[in-house]
Order: sequence, then C-alpha cells, then structure tokens
Amino acid sequence: MKERVLLFVIVFALGVFIYIFQSYFNTLWGLAFLITAMALYALFTNIAYKIKTYQMKKYPQIINENFKPFVTIMIPSHNEESVIAETVETVLQLDYERFEVIVIDDRSTDNTASVIKDLENKYPNVKAFIRPKDAFPGKSAVLNDAMAFAKGEAILVFDADARMDKDFLSKLVPYLEPKDVGAVQARKVIRNNDINILTRCQNNEMTMDTHFQVGRDSVKGAVELRGNGELIKREALEDINGWNNYTITDDLDMSTRLHIKGWSIRFCKDAIVYEEGIMYLAPLYRQRRRWIEGTIRRYLEYAGDVLTSKDMPLRVGLDLVAYISEFIMPAWLIMELIIRGFKILIQDAPSNMLYSSLIIGCMIALGFFIAARYSLRRYDNLSRMQALKQAFETSIYLFIIWFPLVLFIGFKILFMKKDMNWGKTAHGLVQHEHAIQRAKQKIKQAKEELKKLLLNR
Repeated sequence: MKERVLLFVIVFALGVFIYIFQSYFNTLWGLAFLITAMALYALFTNIAYKIKTYQMKKYPQIINENFKPFVTIMIPSHNEESVIAETVETVLQLDYERFEVIVIDDRSTDNTASVIKDLENKYPNVKAFIRPKDAFPGKSAVLNDAMAFAKGEAILVFDADARMDKDFLSKLVPYLEPKDVGAVQARKVIRNNDINILTRCQNNEMTMDTHFQVGRDSVKGAVELRGNGELIKREALEDINGWNNYTITDDLDMSTRLHIKGWSIRFCKDAIVYEEGIMYLAPLYRQRRRWIEGTIRRYLEYAGDVLTSKDMPLRVGLDLVAYISEFIMPAWLIMELIIRGFKILIQDAPSNMLYSSLIIGCMIALGFFIAARYSLRRYDNLSRMQALKQAFETSIYLFIIWFPLVLFIGFKILFMKKDMNWGKTAHGLVQHEHAIQRAKQKIKQAKEELKKLLLNR
C-alpha cells in the first residue's frame, strides 16, 4: 500500500507540474535539463574510469595473497535437471582452494532432486539441500534456508545455468578484502548470443550494463548486484538480516539495503559469468517485467531509508538518483505528449509543441544508441560497422522491451494487486538449439553430397 500511495503522489505531482506550468514555462526545458544532467554524469563516470585505469597502470594493485576467505557457493535450482550437473562440475574446476558447494532443489517437479543427490554422492565438497514441497517460495527464501548450514565467510551465488572460467573466484575475491566492501558483482555475458537477434541484443544489453557498472564503480557509486555471479561478505549479509523473502528481485533489493547500511558494492569486469539468453519474446517479456517491477518497488519501499540513512555516502545517493531518472523519463515523456496533444485539441494550441516533445524523445533514443555503440566497441571489441549495426538493433530492442514495460509496471503498482510471480526462465534450451542447428547442417551437407553423387552419374 505504501508503494502505491508514494507512486500515486509522484505521478500526480509530475502531471500537475507539467499541465499547470506549461502555461508559464516550457516544461520541455525540464526534460532537456534531465537528459543533459544524465549525459554529464555519464561523461563524469567515463572520465573517472579513464583516470582510474591510468592510475592502475601506473600503480598496479597489490593482491594480498593471504586473503583467502572460505567461500560457500550456492546454486538454487527449480526444474533444472538438464543443466545443473554441468554447472556443478564447472564450478568444481575453480582454481580457488577454499570453497564448498551447496546445490539447492527448490520444490522441483522434474528429476532435479535426484540429479543433485547423485552429485553429492559423487563429489565430497558438494552438499545437496532438498527443500520440502510446502517451503516458502522464491530465491530469497532458498538462499536464507541454505545459510543455516553454510560455512563460508563469503557467499557466492550462481544461477543453475552459470558457466565460468577456472580463475573466476581468484579474480573476484580480492575485491572483497576492504572492510567497507560488502559484496562484489562479476560481469555477465550471454553465452548463446549467436542464436538469434533476441539473444544478441540481450548480450549487448549486458555489455551496456557492464559499461554503466564500471562507471559507477569508478566513482564509488551505487553498483548493483545481478543475482548470478555475486559474492557477498557474510558479515554484510548478517548486518542486513539476509535476503528479503518478499521481493521478486532478491539481488536489487539486497543492493539497496547494503547501500543504506553503508556497505560498498564493487564490480569486477575481469571475472565473467556466462549465462543463457532467452530465445523467445514472451518469456523475455516475463523476465524483464519482473526485473523492472522489482527495481521500481524497491525504490518505493526504501525511499524513506535512502533519504534518511546516515551510513550511505552522498555520492551513492546521487548515483541512485541518476539511475532512477531512467524510469522517470518514459513517464515524463508520455505525459508531456498526452497533455500537449490534449491542449492542441481543446485550445487550438500550435502543433509545433508536439513536435518539440518528439524531438526530445529522439534525443533520449540517441543517448542510448551512443551508449550501446561505445560499450560494444570497448568491451566486446566489435568493428566500427558491427558496433554501429548492433547498437541500432539494441536501441530498437530497448525501446520495444523497456519503454512499454516501465509504463505497464507503473500502472500495475497503482491499480493491480501485488503478487510474487517469479516468472521463471527456462534453461537448457541452448543445447537443444545447437543440436537442431547441427542436425540441419548435417542434413544440408548430406543433400549436397547426394546432389554431387547424382551429377557424377
């Protein structure tokens, strides 16, 4: 109820501001100012990153080889029989000496539980945790239950489809050493980005996220956890009383609570966790719907704590405001267009008012296009033409996916009942898709060979 009331107040105040003050001021200047402020902040974080990179080259970071905390690796799984065994076996190949693996079956209806038990019997440092069918649902509850017998001084969380290189933990752990650091997030990469345009755009989206996270890390801003490949200090976990069972985005919720408590979150771009991208539009919308809803709800829920926290540094608060503006812009632009259109109809106002609003919308799209191209050049090393092409694709993808969902989630919070619909992502489709492609390739080769044989006759 608190979230609904607060969002109503925000939307109502924004609408009143736009409608009334359009008569006295050009409110487009306010939107233009917001865009300019975001662009300047992006420039600031980019300069900070370049300065930090230069300093690191001049004065390389000294790794404390004695900092080797015992790590508990948790892998929650629900109906993941097709991928969980390979994930666990990949994790066991990590070159880090001190870790245990807890694989959790969360009320699966397939053979996940038996696969996990077989892994426990096969490997001595793997523990199987089978949750009862009547257990509280959700990833947060899964992780909280596993914490009861986890031995780690730090907790590393992987999704059931995660893949990583052997040195993943060795790269990630040093970032956790400073006393004020509560967690570290690894870079996420879509490993099946070559399947179709959706998986390619998801990987580009992750690359953009890497760019923004690196910038936030450079200014010690509000770096966020991403659920897969997150390493959390046990002391920090206990300080915020673990995961929140009543959120649909455990990682984002935890990020905000850690910041409120004064804990710093770092980002490690060199430690990469590979995950499956979604190959079809409907499940992609379900996943992104959950992400956006969780993002907006946590800001509404913790708004008072963010404003009154004595532990959260000012730079983190300012970074949070810059991030929130990404969700304000779509609502502002839509309301701007609707109100101006309404005034044109009833007041015979000049139509160029509407055109100027559309120009601002194009400026917003251009900003995302530039960010996408820059990210793809820096982190994926694409050629200029490939980066240009894929940045254009990704900009359209972001508009189609994110823009309508932000508006829908705003409507849902205002007028619909809150639910805990997780919107689970199906894993294991990568193997099937590659198998189909290999089969098609073999059929094609067989046809060509048959054709050659017939021609020789």
